[in-house]
Amino acid sequence: MPVRSVVNQFLGVNAHLHSFWQGMGKWNRFHNYYVAQLMGALKAKLLPMGYTAELEESLQIRRLGDDRPRRPKADVIVRDLEPGRVSQSSPSPGNGAQMLTVEELLEEVDTEHPYSAVVIYERLPDFRTGDAVAWIELLSPSNKGESSDANAYLGKRWILLEQGLIFVEVDYLHETPPTFHKLTDYTQNEPGSHSYRIVVLDPRPNFRTGPTSINEFDVDNAIPNVTIPLNAGDSLRFDFGEVYQKTFIDGLYGYDMDYAELPLNFDRYSKDDQTRIAARMLAVLEAACNDVDLETGLFPVKVVELEMALSQIEALKKQLGEQT
Repeated sequence: MPVRSVVNQFLGVNAHLHSFWQGMGKWNRFHNYYVAQLMGALKAKLLPMGYTAELEESLQIRRLGDDRPRRPKADVIVRDLEPGRVSQSSPSPGNGAQMLTVEELLEEVDTEHPYSAVVIYERLPDFRTGDAVAWIELLSPSNKGESSDANAYLGKRWILLEQGLIFVEVDYLHETPPTFHKLTDYTQNEPGSHSYRIVVLDPRPNFRTGPTSINEFDVDNAIPNVTIPLNAGDSLRFDFGEVYQKTFIDGLYGYDMDYAELPLNFDRYSKDDQTRIAARMLAVLEAACNDVDLETGLFPVKVVELEMALSQIEALKKQLGEQT
């Protein structure tokens, strides 16, 4: 019996869900929904300050391979009124028409589906939108690494920074290296590396000497509050974690996972993060075995070595099976 909870049972990023979304190419299920929630929360805080937030087309693109549509919609559709009929190849069109296979006729071009980003603007007295001040991107898997999409994203990021926009990059993807080569690489188990990060780049007063704020964190750490600089000395201290937890609950993502099973590709986490995941799973399973309402969590975690924690998880799973 799956162990599920509407409430996120991790302090921050949910390791089970993010592993599934990355491993199964389903990141789009989360991306735009979270970005829309960010826009709403930012807008509520910015309006009293004389700014606003809007959704814009992301610098990133999503390739069809990320999540190929299963039911495309057609302008005109031809239906077979005899569904039992055996499918076969079309006859020759005749009349001298040129014959090519489908593969030969179609060019190998990926259709692009834009993700969304949040842009902060000045808000003018007549309710019109003024100049853009800051750009906020949530990274997707296809736009990290060494792919052509990743290189295109980096080039566009550079252009926005040259134009003087504050750039906020949110990276909740532990299975791909950071987009900044100066940062340690979690995927290579480099010392001091972290699973996730929110980086703020302020190109003012000069693009090459402007300050940055690097906020890195690990599995079962709270997503940090981050200061976003604005204009004329204004700044906004923003809680990305609060929006994440709301997105988790509102999206009912807790029904898409099972705390009784290890995350997909568990080995792609560092040993420390594996230990944190196992400890969190233990806390949830112990509560479930004791008939505690999981929606009242988070539950205290114990300091347990990884192998011992994994053994205890199996014992609790067996106990739950006997109880149901």
